[in-house]
Amino acid sequence: MNFIISKAQKAILELYKEEVAESVINIQDTRKEFEGQATIVVFPITKISKKSPEQTANEIGEYLVANVAEVTGFNVVKGFLNLSIAESFFLNQFNTEILGADFGVFPQNGKKVMVEYSSPNTNKPLHLGHVRNNLLGYSVSALLKANGYDVVKVNLVNDRGIHICKSMLAWQIWGNGETPESTGLKGDHLVGKYYVIFDKEYKKEIETLKAGGQTEDEAKKNAPLIKEAQQMLLKWEQGDEAVVWLWKTMNEWVYAGFNVTYKNLGVDFDKFYYESNTYLLGKGTVDEGLAKGVFFKKEDGSVWIDLTADGLDEKLVLRADGTSVYITQDLGTAEMKHDDFQMDESIYVVGNEQDYHFKVLFLILDKLGKGWAKGLYHLSYGMVDLPNGKMKSREGTVVDADELIESMINTAREKTEELGKTNDFSETDKEELYKNIGLGALKYFLLKVEPKKRLLFNPAESIDFQGNTGPFIQYTHARIKSLLSKADYEFKVNGSEFSGISDVELDMILLLAKYPSELAIAAKAFSPASLANYLYELAKLFNKFYHEVPPIVKTEAGEAKQFRLNLCKKTADIINAGMLILGITSPERM
Repeated sequence: MNFIISKAQKAILELYKEEVAESVINIQDTRKEFEGQATIVVFPITKISKKSPEQTANEIGEYLVANVAEVTGFNVVKGFLNLSIAESFFLNQFNTEILGADFGVFPQNGKKVMVEYSSPNTNKPLHLGHVRNNLLGYSVSALLKANGYDVVKVNLVNDRGIHICKSMLAWQIWGNGETPESTGLKGDHLVGKYYVIFDKEYKKEIETLKAGGQTEDEAKKNAPLIKEAQQMLLKWEQGDEAVVWLWKTMNEWVYAGFNVTYKNLGVDFDKFYYESNTYLLGKGTVDEGLAKGVFFKKEDGSVWIDLTADGLDEKLVLRADGTSVYITQDLGTAEMKHDDFQMDESIYVVGNEQDYHFKVLFLILDKLGKGWAKGLYHLSYGMVDLPNGKMKSREGTVVDADELIESMINTAREKTEELGKTNDFSETDKEELYKNIGLGALKYFLLKVEPKKRLLFNPAESIDFQGNTGPFIQYTHARIKSLLSKADYEFKVNGSEFSGISDVELDMILLLAKYPSELAIAAKAFSPASLANYLYELAKLFNKFYHEVPPIVKTEAGEAKQFRLNLCKKTADIINAGMLILGITSPERM
């Protein structure tokens, strides 16, 4: 209804002899308790009219009814002008815009954006927190692509460091040559098993040393296992052949395991970076910072940046012995990624515990004069909790991604079979359906919440065929597909003489018309949550429409039936397209 803005501008010019910018005209949806479809917020216009909000609204309303054919009436509530728009306008919009093949399709905008997500450690399997990260990264990538961006999906794998040496050492001591093949375990689970073993044995050593009189901190430093792991890391950095061979072997096990999980989650990447190849980067950036006076060197030779004027603190960027810290490596990696892809924007999907780190990183790059630093964004997200408490890591009680996926599919199987609607499905089709419902439930539940919010994931609540869930939206899509099939639907646009739609049908057109703007809003905020909730509102309204209008299949052929079937078809198309952006498949039947 963008025409209202230009017509309102003309009304203000005619009535008050002053031109106003488009930004002055604030259009909102009319609230359900008032008559109308579009509301002009009049308060900003009173500065020009020099009259009360009510008088200004009445004058503009009278002008629009007299001069704009599409405006059939108005009412004023304080400073809000509620406009009633002609039914013919909405039917024309539905037939010429919404039913078009390119509705909700954005042209290429010439901008490239990188989305970095997943970024796992190679010492353990992916867990529930990683699942939220992967689903967010994939969905944000799909959202940006739908908005016309050229998107590059990147995974920076943390494949080196003391954590992987812990798994390697534990395998050497207690592994007896176990492999994924000999144990039947996924490679990431096997390596994770030895990370847990290391931690348990390390704790025993700490307790023994404490019993011998050492403090907690002394015991942690002096435990033989941690010293051996540190020695192994040193050997890896020196290129020791045996250590490097073991590191490569165990990492390959992990990558094979990760690939299975990624495939089951339906996420993918265009490029993998590995920390083992990037951890030495950034020292050139440190030299550049010293030359530019952005960094300073302390007496011990360590290099720092003073960010106190920016409300932060002094930050170490290079140790006195010349070794990198985490931020050094991130500075170099950011530069390398930009050199590789020359992207306009780069989004880091990382948990909110790293908020401070990214503030510092982006600020340093900006101070170094990197023009592209303005396009860096940290998509911060909250922790995922379960009803029985927060996730844990080294104790082996973490919520494993593979087990979670399997559990969701099993729950979907149980709930679907209880309804008894898959009796005529083949076994293959049943398994595909259960997977789609289980993963749809998981993905939707994790994506419908704003990323920044902490999330309580309730698996039982997520697989419900009623309410704000993935399965409810999937079921709505299947219901529409069944209806269209029974009606032998064929696409045909109604003639201009057709009229007489119901309130719920008008509401359907209004909500369908919002799809492109909902895509744009979600992409701008890097948040699939608003799109997810829009799809729920659409599915909910469709079900209201389905129950309020006469049975469509039984309705006599004619303009009314064709219009309603077109309405059904477009709703299914938008649910399908929107859910795919969330990484969710909408079954044809359920």
